This record gives sequence, structure tokens and C-alpha cells, in this order.
Amino acid sequence: MSEMPVLQVDELTGGYSVGRPVLHDISFEVKPGEMIGLIGLNGAGKSTTMKHILGLMLPHQGGIWINGKSRGEEPEAYQSSLAFVPESPLLYEELTVREHLEFAARAYGVEPEAYQERADRLLKLFRMEEKADSLSMHLSKGMKQKVMIMCAFVARPPLYIIDEPFLGLDPLGIRSLLDFMLEIKRSGSSILLSSHILSTIENYCDRFIVLHQGRVIAQGSLAEIGEQAKMPGGTLENIFYALVKDGE
Repeated sequence: MSEMPVLQVDELTGGYSVGRPVLHDISFEVKPGEMIGLIGLNGAGKSTTMKHILGLMLPHQGGIWINGKSRGEEPEAYQSSLAFVPESPLLYEELTVREHLEFAARAYGVEPEAYQERADRLLKLFRMEEKADSLSMHLSKGMKQKVMIMCAFVARPPLYIIDEPFLGLDPLGIRSLLDFMLEIKRSGSSILLSSHILSTIENYCDRFIVLHQGRVIAQGSLAEIGEQAKMPGGTLENIFYALVKDGE
């Protein structure tokens, strides 16, 4: 696989007001086939970082590249290289589950045969086969979250941005999602995953980026951030708490 990062964030400073940035000189990269955990307290800047990567906010300073392309220079290539799963499901109430999947597949130019195979597998994996022709307005919150996840995974972009995907999912749904993310990772796609459930993602992510008050205070493998926190061999939760406490 190519050594060029799928995602490169370089000295990103940004936020909602030019005079009061939320993010301060954030730099990190995501390599092909990596799952990276973006962790931090509420208000640390995780969602703001994701919004900048998605192109919903413009950086005050610094740059963001996906496969070497910036959104400003090549917007279509940039946007088609990523898929996003938001924290709160946003669906069209009068479209069925299957119609959502078809819409997402067409948006990403997925071939009909590939779409059918992927859709059938995702519906089975997330136990949504019986709901395939149900309108989204009739789904529970957890089911709506599954639809958002399936819409992202019916495409095969190089990069997935996933924000708190476990909220509303039942234990089987969480396990199905984690197993599928590992499969996606093995296929060469990369995942930037934000979650507060540290014990769940500890054994799934290759590396972690710890955000605190809009700054990266540690990044690396579990062992590497453990060393940075002076807690070698510690759990992700304990390492995180130590880093955040030291960063106050």
C-alpha cells in the first residue's frame, strides 16, 4: 500500500470565530489501512476537527489533504474520497431504508452489481432485512443510526469519518459495526473514529489522538501514549484520564 497518508492535517487552527479559534495548530495523519481513535472531553474540539475535514468549516490557518488533494484545489475529488457517519442520524423521512442505500450508492458511483451485493450483506449484518422497505420515519433511533452506518459503508472511499457511532446501537449492533470496521481496514480504507467509549475502541484502533482544549496533547499507539502519560501498560481510560489531568 502507498505510504502517502490518506488524511493529512497540518498545523490546523480554526473554529467559529477568527478571533477565538477552537483548534490550535493541530497536526496528525492517517495512513492507509489505519483506524485512528480521536478522543477527548466534551468541548475538546473533536467535532470541530471533523467539520474542518468534511469541509463544513474553513481553516483559519493550516491545511487538510485527502490523498494529497485539498478541498480548495480539487473539491470533487476531495469530497468523493470520504464518507461520514454523524453522531445523530439524519434521514429523509419518506424514503425507505433500501432507498437510502440506493441514493448513497448512486452518489458515490457504485456499480449496480457491487451495490446489490454490499446492500444485501449490510442489511443482513445489521439485522435490518425486515426493515429494508420501511420508511425511515417509522424506525427507532438505533435503527436510524444503522441506516446512516450502512449508507457510509455501501460506498468504498479511502477514508471514513465516524463520530460517536455506538450511541443508540444495541450490543449486537456495536459488535457488528466493530467487526465490519476491521474488515474495511484490512481492505485498505482508513477510519478516523471519535468515541467516548474508550474501553470499546482500545483494542480496535491502531493509534490514538488525544485532544484537550483544542490542542493535541498526545498521539501514538496505546503503548506510546502510555509512555507519554508515564503510565506504561495502562488501559486507555486510565492513560486518557492521566493525560487530561496533566493538561489542565
